[in-house]
Amino acid sequence: MLRLMLAALLAVSCGATAAVAVAPGVSHELATSRKATVADVEYDIALKLSADIDEAISGQIAIRFNYTPSGQPLQLDFRESAEKLHQLTVNSRKLPIVFEQEHLLIPAAALTSGPNAITVEFTAGDSSLNRRQEFLYTLFVPDRARTAFPLFDQPDLKAKASLHLDTPSDWTALFNAKLISKEIRGQRAHWQFAQTEPVPTYLLSFVAGRFETITRTVNGREMTMLHRETDSEKVARNVEQVFALHSQSLDWMEQYTGIPLPFEKLDFALIPAFQYGGMEHTGAIQYRASTLFLEADPTQADELRRASLIAHEVAHMWFGNLVTMRWFNDVWTKEVFANFMAAKIVNPAFPELDHDLNFLVRHYPGAYSVDRTAGANPIRQRLDNLNLAGQMYGPIIYQKAPIMMRQLELITGEEGLRQGMQTYLKRYAYGNASWPELIAILDKLSTQDLASWSEVWVDTPGRPQFYAQAEQQEATLKQVDPAGQGRSWPQQFTARTVDGTARRINSSSDTSIAAELLSSETVFNANGYGYGLFPVEPGLLEHWAALTELERGSTLVNLYEAVLEGHIAGQAYIEALLVIAAEEDSALLLDLLLPQLNHLYANFLSPEQQAILLPRIEATLWRSLEAQPSNRRQWYRSYARIAGSAEALTRLEKLWSGELSITGLSLSERDRLSLVQTLAIRVPARAHELIAAQLKQTDNPDNREQLQFLAPTVSASAQVRDAFFKSLADEANRRTEQWVLQGLANLHHPSRREHAQKYLPSTLELLEEIQQTGDIFFPSGWLRTSFASHNSKAAVDAADSFLAARPDYNAQLKMKILQSVDPARRACRSLGECAP
Repeated sequence: MLRLMLAALLAVSCGATAAVAVAPGVSHELATSRKATVADVEYDIALKLSADIDEAISGQIAIRFNYTPSGQPLQLDFRESAEKLHQLTVNSRKLPIVFEQEHLLIPAAALTSGPNAITVEFTAGDSSLNRRQEFLYTLFVPDRARTAFPLFDQPDLKAKASLHLDTPSDWTALFNAKLISKEIRGQRAHWQFAQTEPVPTYLLSFVAGRFETITRTVNGREMTMLHRETDSEKVARNVEQVFALHSQSLDWMEQYTGIPLPFEKLDFALIPAFQYGGMEHTGAIQYRASTLFLEADPTQADELRRASLIAHEVAHMWFGNLVTMRWFNDVWTKEVFANFMAAKIVNPAFPELDHDLNFLVRHYPGAYSVDRTAGANPIRQRLDNLNLAGQMYGPIIYQKAPIMMRQLELITGEEGLRQGMQTYLKRYAYGNASWPELIAILDKLSTQDLASWSEVWVDTPGRPQFYAQAEQQEATLKQVDPAGQGRSWPQQFTARTVDGTARRINSSSDTSIAAELLSSETVFNANGYGYGLFPVEPGLLEHWAALTELERGSTLVNLYEAVLEGHIAGQAYIEALLVIAAEEDSALLLDLLLPQLNHLYANFLSPEQQAILLPRIEATLWRSLEAQPSNRRQWYRSYARIAGSAEALTRLEKLWSGELSITGLSLSERDRLSLVQTLAIRVPARAHELIAAQLKQTDNPDNREQLQFLAPTVSASAQVRDAFFKSLADEANRRTEQWVLQGLANLHHPSRREHAQKYLPSTLELLEEIQQTGDIFFPSGWLRTSFASHNSKAAVDAADSFLAARPDYNAQLKMKILQSVDPARRACRSLGECAP
């Protein structure tokens, strides 16, 4: 009878207005409808956690909200099976559960105008709980809170949330809000956390398990850190600096924005093999442990990377957390603001660095890696359903968008941009805003039409190409749209010849330039502000000493792009790199130069060319490793990746075993884990012996578990490696995504790519499932790692054939495939196997 009554209620509901379709995910239509009817949301969440990762987690969520009747059923999001929903109570009435297409349907007749309360008892889904032996952590971005419990999972329905956890008694726990009480009852601990400020559901998070806890008070602000590092020397070496960097970033952001930290606390957890560098949960930031706890003798790049990551996550407390995008098509706004602010924050901490060069190194290679491809996407993309929001992420929003922001700052001025940002944060505090709303604020501070400027930079993909030429006795820099759409990217940059002639260029389309700049000895984009494919000649490297560090960096970027475009031969460029590498001691420039060298050697040369160049490359890298104490780790990493001769592999094995040591190069346990995998691949006859020896020497239980997982990927047996790859079809075997990506890198090592080629069709076939079950960066990492070491026509054809057979394939995943196969396609062309 009760089910008949509920069916009638639903039927009445649907008759009032046109119903929003019940469909998988969270459609834009559903989100818009709920935003118009639901407000003032609060969640009280209670979960019982088990140390056994196979034991289900039971829970209850109480949802309170104000409701404006719409005549439609209210949809709660829950991406799990109906069997995991046990009891539903709406406004003190128990109702039967009606579950369709990832939604728990609440009849409109059961709701009232004004305050409402819904309570659901459930079994939590596992996919976003990241359960490991001894600990777990939640990761709900972008729409995965609904995989754990029923709720309104959209960014513009911010909510206050409280949490009650029932855990094993020897566990600790961290939540967005402060701990109110902890009570031990036998073998269990009961944790009660306070209510958060209004936050979007993707920022709700907790960490629980066996962690060490460290609390510090820095500049009057108390912060707590959770970690699992067993090396006490590593902890002691890093801990004070980690807290100091958080404090410095907080102080800077408070001064820049004029707004104190908008949340009551800032704690953080360092997690082994965390999927991302970091995630900005309010009051409970999560980091990949290895990025913050640096090894002995870190490079300057390592230290800078750590400082930038911390600054990025702290900046999110304002940009993304205080003010959140209305819809995930604008997810890039929170990322670009955080990245842009992070670059400003780290400057005072590294006064010896050329920060313009650092910006160029950290942003341009990544942005170009997508914008040069047939799968290039705009900064701001269309998004119809949140279940595809994970594909919004990538180098375009993290690397290209900050480049765009620097151009915007040139238009508004630093102080104008700051004033606009302050207005934006104060106007939309604890609420939501879109990119056009910020542009409207900044438009009032500029004489330029920023809306039109934004259309090209933000709403369309790709990059311009520049050509310097003489036309009718006039020197001109032509800007060309490679897509043939007639677009022009308004931008400002400089050009300079090696003899000192310099010009500032304000380019909209064709720009007159000084005739002297037509010289082959001109550095275009000398100040690193411009964006596009610039004219460049290899002869510039002959004037290396005459260039500033920033001009050297810009030249390396431009030359590498020219190689990838087929304008310069890969072997010739490698030989030129070896000449300047022997003299270069800038850590930032080595961060450009060495990856270029490794990639081009592995993928752009024939085996015969490799055999000729390998002795010279190994000798150059080893000499530099011995001669440059400050950059030894950079040289070591490059040497370990490229080493192929018996002599080089013997050196590496002696470094791994401790028989050989180099002053200033201390190999940690994690370094040895990485190195032993390289050795096992390069010396397959001893793979089992090497891995077994490393397992005996590995003290950290997380590291040991990781190596046990990866051991099959470095096996000499093709059958063992095949079995590992086949096992990845099971979602449970993809639980720790960073391990999976390392395993794929091992399977597709350049020395094994002919065998690994057969994995590519299955890799592509699994992609849609990977997108549905994995975290936001996993689909791209899955593809990129699988294709990165390939350079054959067969590998390129695997991607092309897959897409040709699926003309209606998901557009965003198609873009990811085209982006990931692009390096292999370019390498294949350089070898003459693929058509230009």
